[in-house]
Amino acid sequence: MQKVNGCAGECWSGFVGCLVRRKQVDPTVAKAEGFQLAKRLSVIDLIAIGVGATIGAGVYILVGTVAKEQTGPAITISFLIAGIAAGLSALCYAELACRCPSAGSAYHYSYLCVGEGVAWLIGWSLILEYSLGGAAVARGISPNMALFFGGQDGLPAILGRPTVLGIVVDPSAAILVFVMTALLCTGIKESSLAQGVITTINVAALLFIIVAGGYVGFKTQWAGYSIPGGYLPFGVNGVLAGSATCFFSYVGFDAVTSTAEEVVNPQRDLPIGIGVSLLTCCVLYMLVAAVVIGLVPYSALDPDTPIASAFASYGMNWAVYIVTIGAVTALCAALIGGILPQPRILMAMARDGLLPSFFSDINKTTHVPVKSTIATGVFIASLAFSMNVDQLAGMVSVGTLLAFTAVAVSILILRYIPPDITIVQSPNTESADLVSSEFNNDITDICAEDRGARYHTQKDGHEARRRKMAAWSIVIVCVGVLVLAFAASVKNIPIVPSFILCGLGGAAILSGLTVLTCIDQDDARLTFGETGGFVCPFVPFLPVACILVNTYLLINLGVDTWIRVSVWLVIGVLVYLFYGRKHSLLVDAVYMPIVLEKEPEIHEIIS
Repeated sequence: MQKVNGCAGECWSGFVGCLVRRKQVDPTVAKAEGFQLAKRLSVIDLIAIGVGATIGAGVYILVGTVAKEQTGPAITISFLIAGIAAGLSALCYAELACRCPSAGSAYHYSYLCVGEGVAWLIGWSLILEYSLGGAAVARGISPNMALFFGGQDGLPAILGRPTVLGIVVDPSAAILVFVMTALLCTGIKESSLAQGVITTINVAALLFIIVAGGYVGFKTQWAGYSIPGGYLPFGVNGVLAGSATCFFSYVGFDAVTSTAEEVVNPQRDLPIGIGVSLLTCCVLYMLVAAVVIGLVPYSALDPDTPIASAFASYGMNWAVYIVTIGAVTALCAALIGGILPQPRILMAMARDGLLPSFFSDINKTTHVPVKSTIATGVFIASLAFSMNVDQLAGMVSVGTLLAFTAVAVSILILRYIPPDITIVQSPNTESADLVSSEFNNDITDICAEDRGARYHTQKDGHEARRRKMAAWSIVIVCVGVLVLAFAASVKNIPIVPSFILCGLGGAAILSGLTVLTCIDQDDARLTFGETGGFVCPFVPFLPVACILVNTYLLINLGVDTWIRVSVWLVIGVLVYLFYGRKHSLLVDAVYMPIVLEKEPEIHEIIS
């Protein structure tokens, strides 16, 4: 038996041991202490949450900006490429959501597969992502509502943005956040129903744009496509650059996985909810882009209001109101989707002891983390009221891309080197000491026998060698991805060193992939967590492609963004050092090798 005594555990060598310790799949502690959320969500609810959280008001602006500056008429292809790239992460999310249907999303998966240090980093980054993202969405309500009143000057005082002590405040944004927070406190079923209604209005507005715009386009012979320069005026590079920008319009489907613990049938409904919501968004994006670009030449689009201006150019000024309704409802749906996951991530981190237990309280009436939801709402409302977060938009992307990368790495770990130890949870340090001292000799003998039987069954250490090769291959692939993405992105590197680094990075990726392809996946993956449900295809190729795409986008976010994010991450490191690592439930955990009691189950699944 192995005992972890604080961060000076005998087997886990101090601080490094804290970073790599992993929790169990089954949230038995949460269930035993009554922290379980109510299972009330159906697949329709998940689709509404996913579509609502993904389709924000950005699509009403993104079409004009990307088409005018990067892609031209080929923006439809950019949306398709971006959708495929987002789909890679969605497939990884789908398997882990089925295996580990508990609150916390990427934080939870990282804690199970990678370790506490990475899990904390992901959870802390997601807090930043949802907070800034929610504040940015809330501050977008006033400019969009202004179209109903003939411009900013016609806005009522309550929707205006007065200047107080040199700061442009936004009371309407804060009020909107409080309203959505109150809605989320009423219960997951009630809030998902409201999300469904709002999302339906938004989708109806997009369908109007597609149908009405398509009708006008056919009547006018699609004037936007009959221009010099053809379909690819900016070339293939422009399409790829546009797809990188469009990629962030798909961020939001991971909100579905944050509600995994509240789904009635997670093994069936979660993959469907993720897949259908992402596919719906991709189809709507492509159709809207194709229609709008066909109505007006891309060079003549208004980057701020491309859809409304396209209809206005044909004398359809009344359509502006429908487009505005769609934009406002999209903001409201995106705000719900932005606030919804954060309390559940805070709750999951508090369950594990990394945050105060205040955040893990579940209301007995509504069965949602009301305290975490209120705290989240107050924080986001404060940001939305007092801060223009537009310049911080890149920081939102960091949390998303880090989470996507961690999920892809978790799939590789789950398939090739899943945890081979189990935890005997002790309620406190004294009981852990008692267990360790009383049974140490007997358990040592049992563990030795278990290891002997295990290695004998696995042909004298063949399994140990396979796991070691797989672990090093995963590390080599990740390092290769980092080197390749860095060399391909940084423009100040001379061409010769850049080519050398690209070659080294590519060689590392290919060598690691070759080893992972040739060796067997671990049979223990078949009984990891919940059995059944979706299985990610094309492993290891698909997760590696996902890691490469996300790492490339991360590096291209810019130095200024990373400097800002570093400040937040440093704060997170300090919180972990002085609170999280000392209060983690794994501090007093007792580890022992997994007894091969599941072998008959594994053989039954294989056969």
